[in-house]
Amino acid sequence: MTRQDRFEAIYDAYYPAIHQYAARRTGSPDDTADIVSETFLTAWRRIRDVPEGERALLWLYGVARRVLANQRRGATRRLELADRLRDELAAERPVTPVDLDHVRAAFEALPERDREVLALACWEELTGEEIAEVVGCTAIAARTRLHRARKRLAALLEREPSSTIAMGEA
Repeated sequence: MTRQDRFEAIYDAYYPAIHQYAARRTGSPDDTADIVSETFLTAWRRIRDVPEGERALLWLYGVARRVLANQRRGATRRLELADRLRDELAAERPVTPVDLDHVRAAFEALPERDREVLALACWEELTGEEIAEVVGCTAIAARTRLHRARKRLAALLEREPSSTIAMGEA
């Protein structure tokens, strides 16, 4: 019996039992399918370790149990990360909403080249040397581009009388 023949025999014999095992322990058909597929993928990879006869089902249950535990740990980690990110983002939001439509309009009115260096400096907090590496120019050229882009943005913002924006040097 070849490796593939043995796997197919195991799959045909025990798929329904493993599917039911997973379905009773998960909340969605997608999760069930993930557990079943991961279980049989492990069986395929380790076909020489799968016991003969009825003991193969017990071995598959053990694999499915570990796959399910890994899936639950991963889901827990993702939920914890999402909660932590949500809390961090909520803490960083300004208490009072600020109308920045005029800033967005001025930024969008700039050429793409200016928007790129301003975004790298302000949003990504890169230095002139780091911007130079990203855009592929010398540090002096990057600082010059950034200086000119800031001047053009400031000129556009001066047209809006109520706007005062601080643009720190990077």
